Amino acid sequence: MEKCNSDCEEHGLKDLKEAYLEIQKKHSLPEFDALNEDFQIEKLSDVETDFLVREVRRFIADKFSNYLRFIEAILNPVNAQMFVFSFIKTLGSVEREKLSSVYKKLAKKEVDVIELDILFSEEKEADFVKDSFLIWQDLKKDLMDVVDVVKANWDKEVEINGSGKGYFG
Repeated sequence: MEKCNSDCEEHGLKDLKEAYLEIQKKHSLPEFDALNEDFQIEKLSDVETDFLVREVRRFIADKFSNYLRFIEAILNPVNAQMFVFSFIKTLGSVEREKLSSVYKKLAKKEVDVIELDILFSEEKEADFVKDSFLIWQDLKKDLMDVVDVVKANWDKEVEINGSGKGYFG
């Protein structure tokens, strides 16, 4: 079996963009480059499918699911990795509220994914892609606000019961 060279990869990406343009026009989807920037859909150039919109939705759903699990570990750190505790100690109530809000929105999208996995509808898949793209634009701002606070506070000592030792004391 021959390995795909860069010409083959470029051709696959070109085909993907052409196929996406068709469904984009049909369903008023976001621009390919914008979706690709946020959800790395160019990886679909290796996938053969008759249901491109479903595959795009899966990439979006995977990213949302990963963030949902990470935020869940922060908000409810039972059996969390030590890194999560370092992250948590840098957060204030404002950041926790933002994460809680993001979590609720992502959880709702997770329920939508279950419905789409059970019963395929190209129109509903397209609606999910459009809605998720718009939601992500707001969510990533909230997430960056939280990340900025974490980065700013990462090296600061956190006082717990006056010990200054934080979670690892």
